[in-house]
Amino acid sequence: MTDFSPLFTPFRLGRFELPNRIVFPPMGLQVCEGGVPGEEAAMYYARRASGGASLVVTEGVYIDHPCSGDNPLLGRFHGEDAFAGWRNVARKVRAAGGICIPELWHVGLIYRGPDVLVGGPLAYRPELGQVSPSGYIDPANKVCDGMSQAEIDDVIAAYARGARKAVELGFDGIELHGAHGYLIDQFLWKALNHRGDRYGGSARARGQFAAEVIRACRAELEPGMPLILRLSQWKMVDYDARLADTPQELEELLAPVVEAGVDLVDCSQRRFWEPCFNDGADLNLAGWVKKVTGVPTCTIGSIGLDSDFFANLGEGRTSGLDLGRLDDLMRRLDRGDFDLIAVGRAMIAEPDWPKLVQAGRFDRLKPFSPKALDEALMAHVKD
Repeated sequence: MTDFSPLFTPFRLGRFELPNRIVFPPMGLQVCEGGVPGEEAAMYYARRASGGASLVVTEGVYIDHPCSGDNPLLGRFHGEDAFAGWRNVARKVRAAGGICIPELWHVGLIYRGPDVLVGGPLAYRPELGQVSPSGYIDPANKVCDGMSQAEIDDVIAAYARGARKAVELGFDGIELHGAHGYLIDQFLWKALNHRGDRYGGSARARGQFAAEVIRACRAELEPGMPLILRLSQWKMVDYDARLADTPQELEELLAPVVEAGVDLVDCSQRRFWEPCFNDGADLNLAGWVKKVTGVPTCTIGSIGLDSDFFANLGEGRTSGLDLGRLDDLMRRLDRGDFDLIAVGRAMIAEPDWPKLVQAGRFDRLKPFSPKALDEALMAHVKD
């Protein structure tokens, strides 16, 4: 029998001691009508905290910048109506025993139709005033000029306002969305960053924008409030993309981020068991990031399930249980590859996932289907 007890040991994150290693990660609910999370969204997040997640990260919320994103069903972090909704989310998660942080988000130069997550073909929408490091909407298509220094400064200031507001609303820290091909990632990813100034060229220079955002946000947080950066190799425009091709490049890229004072790197993968590099090592992205930076990491990617989210979403198929992979997860955790694990779809399907795993009640774990999110939200409407 696999020993799961290491999942239920404490972990220090900033000024907080998490009682276990399980995180509920950011996943777009698309129920924030007009960008405002309602009561059902607050209860949905709180239910994952009461189910045992020690840290709850909200869906990505658009920062207060004109082109941070415009999906009307995804959350925004500006406007008093939205602030009231997010204050309620933070309050309810904390009352349920969890630490709660928002994921601050700017999509940059990317738009996929009415659904920014899984919608139609890429399209440049100049009326939105979209910005990016070099004007590339994907690696093959430049559609506008890159950002000026003044535009870069404006975005950094908007992130800092988001961090300040997170403190005011009662959140416990912040996560910066630096993954999946969105704005921070567009600076990190050499396929989209063709700049010749201090923000581009070398791997270290590509990490400069993220570092400046981190410093600006850190200045607005209270001492000990955790600041997390989310990273990924894959992008929404290219599932096979590489943030870095070698461990050495990854180390150089992230050096400015480490110097800026990030507390945790949230390493997004579609399948946690896949190696980060084709070098014969079985370390995943979280494993390599921790190895080259020394910063604690969180891993994610189809934990407890047999297929990744995007492989099934379009066809509406169910992701079945794959408990055998949990043995591999624990092997990696035991050898210190990463410090936290994020359980997304499995905790949407079964909010008591942490408690059931701790009790050895694997028979009660549920597979995930696309309708599971609707069912999870409707459960709180009934309440």
